[in-house]
Amino acid sequence: MEYLFEQEWLVTNGLGGYASGAVSGANTRRYHGLLVAALNPPTDRWVVVAKIEERVFINGTYHDLSTNQYSGIVYPNGSKYLNDFGNLPFPTWQYAMDNWKLEKNIFMVQDSNTVLVSYKNDGKTSFFLELHPLYENNDYHATFHENQFTDFYTEISPTHLKTYAHYGSKPVFTGWSVGEFTEARSWYKNIELPKEHEQGYDFVCDYYRIGYVKYELKPNEQLTLVFSLEEDVITSDIEKLYSKEKRKSEGSKIKKEQGFYGNLLRSGKQFLVKRNSTDSMSIIAGYHWFGDWGRDTMISMRGLTIATGNKAVSKSILSTFYRSIDQGLIPNKFPDQSQDYIDYNTIDATLWLFIASYEYVLKFNDLPFVKKHINILKGLLDGHICGTRYNIHVTEEGFLFGGQESEQLTWMDAIVAGKVITPRIGCPVEVNALWYNALKIYEAFCKDLQIEFGAEYEDICNRFETNFSKMFTNPEGTLFDVLIPNVTYDNCFRPNQLFCLSLPFSVLEKVQQIKIFEAIREKLYTPYGLRTLDKENTNYHGKFEGNRLQRDQAYHQGTVWPYLLFDYYHVFFKLYGATIKNKKKVVRELALLKDHFYNQQGIHCISEVFDGDDPKEGKGCIHQAWSVAALIRLYTDYELFNVE
Repeated sequence: MEYLFEQEWLVTNGLGGYASGAVSGANTRRYHGLLVAALNPPTDRWVVVAKIEERVFINGTYHDLSTNQYSGIVYPNGSKYLNDFGNLPFPTWQYAMDNWKLEKNIFMVQDSNTVLVSYKNDGKTSFFLELHPLYENNDYHATFHENQFTDFYTEISPTHLKTYAHYGSKPVFTGWSVGEFTEARSWYKNIELPKEHEQGYDFVCDYYRIGYVKYELKPNEQLTLVFSLEEDVITSDIEKLYSKEKRKSEGSKIKKEQGFYGNLLRSGKQFLVKRNSTDSMSIIAGYHWFGDWGRDTMISMRGLTIATGNKAVSKSILSTFYRSIDQGLIPNKFPDQSQDYIDYNTIDATLWLFIASYEYVLKFNDLPFVKKHINILKGLLDGHICGTRYNIHVTEEGFLFGGQESEQLTWMDAIVAGKVITPRIGCPVEVNALWYNALKIYEAFCKDLQIEFGAEYEDICNRFETNFSKMFTNPEGTLFDVLIPNVTYDNCFRPNQLFCLSLPFSVLEKVQQIKIFEAIREKLYTPYGLRTLDKENTNYHGKFEGNRLQRDQAYHQGTVWPYLLFDYYHVFFKLYGATIKNKKKVVRELALLKDHFYNQQGIHCISEVFDGDDPKEGKGCIHQAWSVAALIRLYTDYELFNVE
């Protein structure tokens, strides 16, 4: 039972909404729910349906299939009836005893805040099935509690419900294909969410029942529930809708011979979402709680859409961010709530836009797209050169400098109560690798379009090439993590210097690249990703656990990040050759992460982070876009599926 509480399932709808829970049938996070709807895609996510309490009645006895955690007890414990769980092409549960057998599956209607839950009698004996939907009405970052403002006013029809959680709220529609509904209002109180308890958050919540659907299910007969924010979905033929959506899901089922790679591709599609405000595509950084972040999107799309040849979505994503530039920067993130301001507190996300644009052009040879945006790219460079937010500017050495107190600008961005854990004010090494690449990419685009590069940019490139190795190389022959020229030098050994080797343009000689790579392999490499700090550093944290302060203190101080594995193995192949022998070595080293994908935490997911010490259990969010994208790109670029 403990194992089934740890495993989680997830299905998404292409709008930022999703359905998710523990395989046991319990909700273990505030983010879990049967219908988490994106009210303004992909933002304004609300939990509107929490789960269903399911009961089989046969021979005078009830068998409760659902599972809930209360204080000191699990009740009911439906996992004792669970014979099997599968995730392809959608989450499917098999429940059974000697005299009955029931199959349950869940999938979401794409581009709709609608979820379908189907139950089929797979046995030889009829039984009664009772389904008790439990409702919430709250932002997905919060836990739901009984309150005087929520009365769940409901208009009851023979085949569906129309429910207003409170006066003025958006209605939720509940429909059923067969059976009778009985009104039986009740609060389910003091349900505990173990994952929230572990992290020091409010972990007790309440759910509301309006009533239940009951039906005698004969062998091979099916009952389907549908929950939606769209009335026309409920008034349609539910079984026809079910059959249509099931065919779609099964039609996209990955071919068996594609194996792990195929499942990664399917998993990666869950991050692609439509952005309502820009009428274009974007990428959710991670489920359950992340929105679409600039940095994460630029890095992730290189694997999720560019490497895989999805030109239309790649172009749409890039267009989303080209239209969102302000003072020479793309957004660090779009807000969770549509009425909030867009955040631009980033020094590197804009530079990743150059990388993504360059790889897009290399993949699709779309020079008209470059021509359309070349003046925007020039403006981004000029904004950095002239100076923009957060003291971002170019130094005399040609380096990019940025940062100020109480602002976290790089990907190492943990901040607690206004305190930045890894401030990195000055010239971060990976930021400067990106800055140099942005200049060289702009130069390449100018050449392709037969326009002048510009003497000012050429001068900065020359100064950068003259000074980088001389000033960033430390006594060990690797690179300083951050420096303020001729003032301070941060010699913490971190994976950031890897980008000086992995990005398209490098100023380092091969001998030094090998030295850096071997040091990273020795000090930072694990089968699950790279540590963010050398274990010998006094600030090293080996465990990512505890309350938010404790977790954020460890977030980039030793915690392992899987997304760095693409750059790590890309450099390995670059330096030592993409031979069959080396490809087999990489596949063997990825075996533990592959097992994690199939069997641990999120099923068919790759977690955000792992512990620095003895990494095994996934931490952070269960499904991180750039974690999955790193493996997709690695398998795609080097055809690892052929040697797996």
